[in-house]
Amino acid sequence: MSDTIRTRAEKAIEEIRPNLQADGGDVELVDVAGGIAKVRLKGACAGCPMSTMTVKWGVENFLKKKVPEITKVETVT
Repeated sequence: MSDTIRTRAEKAIEEIRPNLQADGGDVELVDVAGGIAKVRLKGACAGCPMSTMTVKWGVENFLKKKVPEITKVETVT
């Protein structure tokens, strides 16, 4: 049986998480629905002025490669 989109997204988040933790931040997968993954940035990432770029160029690009069904990543608080 194949993994669900959410399960694969969780695994991808686990892969990228150490990169954010190295800078004092973290990321949490909140939800996946309709091709949109919702993530919450934590720690240093939550208030960082570069967080938009981190989500777009880091998290979103990585998730899209690992889970092609995901078309967009949004940040939630």
